Amino acid sequence: METAKKMVTDKRREIVSVPVGTTLFATLEKMNQSKVGAILVTRDEKIIGIWTERDLMQDVIQEGFDLKNAYIEDYMTTLLVSAPHTDTVFNLMDKFLGLRIRHLLIEEDGDIIGLVSGGDVMKCVIHEKDAELKQLNSMVSWDYYEGWKWKPEKQ
Repeated sequence: METAKKMVTDKRREIVSVPVGTTLFATLEKMNQSKVGAILVTRDEKIIGIWTERDLMQDVIQEGFDLKNAYIEDYMTTLLVSAPHTDTVFNLMDKFLGLRIRHLLIEEDGDIIGLVSGGDVMKCVIHEKDAELKQLNSMVSWDYYEGWKWKPEKQ
Protein backbone atom coordinates (compact mmCIF):
# COMPACT_ATOMS: atom_id res chain seq x y z
CA MET A 1 0.00 0.00 0.00
CA GLU A 2 1.29 3.43 -0.93
CA THR A 3 2.46 5.83 1.78
CA ALA A 4 2.31 9.60 2.05
CA LYS A 5 6.06 9.83 1.43
CA LYS A 6 5.78 7.87 -1.82
CA MET A 7 2.93 10.13 -2.95
CA VAL A 8 5.03 13.24 -2.29
CA THR A 9 8.03 11.71 -4.05
CA ASP A 10 5.94 10.63 -7.06
CA LYS A 11 4.50 14.15 -7.44
CA ARG A 12 8.02 15.46 -8.12
CA ARG A 13 6.94 18.94 -7.14
CA GLU A 14 8.64 21.51 -4.98
CA ILE A 15 6.68 23.07 -2.15
CA VAL A 16 5.19 26.30 -3.49
CA SER A 17 5.28 29.12 -0.96
CA VAL A 18 5.41 32.87 -0.48
CA PRO A 19 6.82 34.84 2.45
CA VAL A 20 4.72 37.06 4.70
CA GLY A 21 4.47 40.55 3.25
CA THR A 22 3.45 39.23 -0.18
CA THR A 23 0.29 40.76 -1.64
CA LEU A 24 -2.61 38.51 -2.51
CA PHE A 25 -2.25 39.57 -6.14
CA ALA A 26 1.41 38.45 -6.22
CA THR A 27 0.41 35.25 -4.44
CA LEU A 28 -2.22 34.51 -7.08
CA GLU A 29 0.31 35.16 -9.83
CA LYS A 30 2.66 32.61 -8.26
CA MET A 31 -0.17 30.08 -7.85
CA ASN A 32 -1.09 30.49 -11.53
CA GLN A 33 2.53 30.16 -12.67
CA SER A 34 2.96 27.03 -10.56
CA LYS A 35 -0.48 25.66 -11.49
CA VAL A 36 -1.46 24.99 -7.86
CA GLY A 37 -4.67 25.55 -5.94
CA ALA A 38 -3.00 26.10 -2.58
CA ILE A 39 0.12 27.93 -1.47
CA LEU A 40 2.02 27.84 1.79
CA VAL A 41 3.05 30.98 3.65
CA THR A 42 6.45 31.22 5.31
CA ARG A 43 8.17 33.43 7.86
CA ASP A 44 11.94 32.99 8.15
CA GLU A 45 11.74 29.78 6.07
CA LYS A 46 9.18 28.27 8.50
CA ILE A 47 5.69 27.38 7.24
CA ILE A 48 3.11 29.35 9.19
CA GLY A 49 0.00 29.25 7.01
CA ILE A 50 -1.80 28.19 3.87
CA TRP A 51 -4.04 30.03 1.40
CA THR A 52 -6.21 28.30 -1.18
CA GLU A 53 -8.55 28.98 -4.07
CA ARG A 54 -11.41 28.36 -1.68
CA ASP A 55 -10.04 30.99 0.69
CA LEU A 56 -9.97 33.47 -2.21
CA MET A 57 -13.60 32.68 -2.97
CA GLN A 58 -14.57 33.51 0.62
CA ASP A 59 -12.26 36.51 0.94
CA VAL A 60 -13.30 38.25 -2.28
CA ILE A 61 -16.86 38.85 -1.04
CA GLN A 62 -15.71 40.59 2.13
CA GLU A 63 -16.37 44.31 2.23
CA GLY A 64 -13.25 46.34 1.51
CA PHE A 65 -11.33 43.43 0.02
CA ASP A 66 -8.49 44.77 -2.15
CA LEU A 67 -6.55 42.07 -3.97
CA LYS A 68 -3.67 44.35 -4.98
CA ASN A 69 -3.03 45.84 -1.54
CA ALA A 70 -4.00 43.03 0.85
CA TYR A 71 -1.24 40.93 2.41
CA ILE A 72 -1.27 37.16 2.56
CA GLU A 73 -0.78 37.04 6.34
CA ASP A 74 -4.10 38.84 6.83
CA TYR A 75 -6.04 36.16 4.93
CA MET A 76 -4.11 32.88 5.33
CA THR A 77 -5.31 29.95 7.40
CA THR A 78 -2.96 29.32 10.30
CA LEU A 79 -4.49 26.08 11.54
CA LEU A 80 -2.24 23.65 9.69
CA VAL A 81 -2.88 19.93 9.73
CA SER A 82 -0.11 17.47 9.03
CA ALA A 83 0.24 13.73 8.65
CA PRO A 84 3.27 11.50 9.15
CA HIS A 85 5.12 10.34 6.05
CA THR A 86 4.29 6.76 7.00
CA ASP A 87 0.50 7.21 6.70
CA THR A 88 -1.11 5.00 4.09
CA VAL A 89 -3.38 6.33 1.38
CA PHE A 90 -6.43 5.10 3.28
CA ASN A 91 -5.26 6.82 6.52
CA LEU A 92 -4.87 10.05 4.54
CA MET A 93 -8.30 9.63 2.97
CA ASP A 94 -9.77 9.10 6.44
CA LYS A 95 -8.17 12.36 7.63
CA PHE A 96 -9.46 14.32 4.65
CA LEU A 97 -13.00 13.04 5.20
CA GLY A 98 -12.99 13.14 9.00
CA LEU A 99 -11.46 16.59 9.34
CA ARG A 100 -13.24 17.95 6.24
CA ILE A 101 -10.05 19.47 4.87
CA ARG A 102 -8.58 19.61 1.37
CA HIS A 103 -4.81 19.77 1.99
CA LEU A 104 -2.44 17.98 4.34
CA LEU A 105 1.19 18.74 5.06
CA ILE A 106 3.35 15.62 5.10
CA GLU A 107 5.92 15.49 7.86
CA GLU A 108 9.08 13.44 8.31
CA ASP A 109 11.43 13.84 11.29
CA GLY A 110 9.85 17.18 12.18
CA ASP A 111 10.29 18.60 8.67
CA ILE A 112 7.58 19.26 6.09
CA ILE A 113 8.45 17.22 2.99
CA GLY A 114 5.39 18.03 0.92
CA LEU A 115 1.74 18.89 0.57
CA VAL A 116 -0.96 16.54 -0.69
CA SER A 117 -4.51 17.34 -1.69
CA GLY A 118 -7.66 15.28 -1.57
CA GLY A 119 -7.33 14.91 -5.35
CA ASP A 120 -3.82 13.48 -5.00
CA VAL A 121 -5.14 10.87 -2.57
CA MET A 122 -8.14 10.09 -4.80
CA LYS A 123 -5.82 9.54 -7.77
CA CYS A 124 -3.66 7.20 -5.70
CA VAL A 125 -6.67 5.22 -4.47
CA ILE A 126 -7.88 4.79 -8.04
CA HIS A 127 -4.45 3.51 -9.13
CA GLU A 128 -4.34 1.06 -6.22
CA LYS A 129 -7.85 -0.23 -6.93
CA ASP A 130 -7.01 -0.55 -10.64
CA ALA A 131 -3.94 -2.67 -9.83
CA GLU A 132 -6.02 -4.78 -7.44
CA LEU A 133 -8.70 -5.30 -10.09
CA LYS A 134 -6.10 -6.33 -12.69
CA GLN A 135 -4.68 -8.85 -10.24
CA LEU A 136 -8.11 -10.28 -9.48
CA ASN A 137 -8.96 -10.46 -13.19
CA SER A 138 -5.76 -12.36 -13.89
CA MET A 139 -6.72 -14.86 -11.21
CA VAL A 140 -10.02 -15.66 -12.93
CA SER A 141 -8.89 -15.46 -16.53
CA TRP A 142 -9.76 -18.03 -19.19
CA ASP A 143 -6.23 -19.40 -18.95
CA TYR A 144 -7.00 -20.47 -15.40
CA TYR A 145 -10.18 -22.26 -16.42
CA GLU A 146 -8.72 -23.84 -19.54
CA GLY A 147 -5.94 -25.42 -17.47
CA TRP A 148 -8.40 -26.85 -14.98
CA LYS A 149 -9.70 -30.28 -15.80
CA TRP A 150 -12.47 -32.03 -13.98
CA LYS A 151 -12.25 -35.77 -13.98
CA PRO A 152 -15.29 -37.80 -13.03
CA GLU A 153 -14.94 -40.34 -10.29
CA LYS A 154 -14.59 -43.93 -11.41
CA GLN A 155 -17.34 -46.21 -10.18
